[in-house]
Amino acid sequence: QVQLVESGGGLVQAGGSLRLSCVASRIVFSIDAMGWYRQAPGKQRELVAFITRSGGTNYADSVKGRFTISRDNTKNTAYLQMNSLKPEDTAVYYCNAGVVTGATMTVMTNWGQGTQVTVSS
Repeated sequence: QVQLVESGGGLVQAGGSLRLSCVASRIVFSIDAMGWYRQAPGKQRELVAFITRSGGTNYADSVKGRFTISRDNTKNTAYLQMNSLKPEDTAVYYCNAGVVTGATMTVMTNWGQGTQVTVSS
């Protein structure tokens, strides 16, 4: 059963914007937090941002001021608005649900297929 479906990726020029969406099953979305991760070629997957059910957010330093995470609890959907994109933002972006401890998030579900974001210079 598919629990997480990411969409919204694409090819964009540096300085451009994209909005990613993550639709989760109701059970998955009921877990405390939703997070966006990314994995660039040859690199480990990293946490980009997370948002708790109460709306608390946390961002990686590399995206602060450029990316905004949000969630619609009525639609079981999380979003990642990405502005001022840079070539170094190029990666496959994944969402997941998990539990937050401080500034870290422990994922609780299987990974989806992700959505590719490519930023050209």
